[in-house]
Amino acid sequence: MKTIGFTEGRLRRLGEELDELDPAILASVADRLALLEELDYALRPAVHERRVPSYGVIVEPTASLAAWSEEAKVQVSKRRVDNLTDATVRRFADGVTSWAVRKPSGVDFLVVFDRSVGSERDLTILAEACGASIVQRHPNGTIRAAGPFGVMRNVGIDWHLEPPISRWLDIAACCSSRESALLLKRLLRFAVHDVAARQVGATFVISPSGRLVNGSERRLGTPPEFRIDLPSDLAPLYHVLGQVDGAAVFDETGTLRELGVRLVPSLEAESVVDAYRGTRHTSALRYSFDDPEAIIIVVSEDGPVSVIQGGQRLGTSANAARNHEAVDHPPPGR
Repeated sequence: MKTIGFTEGRLRRLGEELDELDPAILASVADRLALLEELDYALRPAVHERRVPSYGVIVEPTASLAAWSEEAKVQVSKRRVDNLTDATVRRFADGVTSWAVRKPSGVDFLVVFDRSVGSERDLTILAEACGASIVQRHPNGTIRAAGPFGVMRNVGIDWHLEPPISRWLDIAACCSSRESALLLKRLLRFAVHDVAARQVGATFVISPSGRLVNGSERRLGTPPEFRIDLPSDLAPLYHVLGQVDGAAVFDETGTLRELGVRLVPSLEAESVVDAYRGTRHTSALRYSFDDPEAIIIVVSEDGPVSVIQGGQRLGTSANAARNHEAVDHPPPGR
């Protein structure tokens, strides 16, 4: 049913561009050509009455619809499109709540979700839940793709790749239980794909009790109990982070307990742990020396995300983007 005029030369050039960005992008997907065709379609939309439509497609999923629903916390409705051409089906797929599903033979069916799944963080969760690659032209014009390679964003004429968190951090090795690893994974997704992607600086502290040691200064009242595992809670959480300084503190359930906290290190921490980057990283490193049970996530305004514990950097996304290394080298300290 393929009715879209893809050109071999155009797809070849796009493939070369992505291979130059990172050879792992196309090597990690089952159908290289299908992903290239969907990216090409997203980059060259069919304009109707001067309106550029949004679009979204899930490319060759391997998991059941039930798995999508459970992992992404959405209700999924499948719609058959047997009597329609691919070009017609694509017009229904807005890339926010409705998505085309492509199989090797072409667009096979539509899915409709009971809420928006259009954010970058949503795309990473959905791609993992589906066992698929996802291509989106967002209503704001941003072109993105998510899959085993991470997340790509089209920036002008160039692409930016945000590699998978697993490339730069071993989450399981940082945590003492499956529950704490899941919490760290969820908070990192929010930090990387919601906060850092919009160039907002922030500090997140995961403390089992939701309380910090004496080396902290609380400057705001008790915040609402937003939870990192509830999609509906993330928009107001992101909104407030752009308006306050200091750290956001979460307990072992992923519930926000403190906001706008200034981390104050001990004299010993200041003498043992060297300064790193700016004030946000340095205060997090030194405070973590005093509170070794806490895991701290630092988001730089210019993009990189770091994970810190016990006065050491456990990993940073800057390394993955620059050298494709798994972890950073920790500084001297405990």
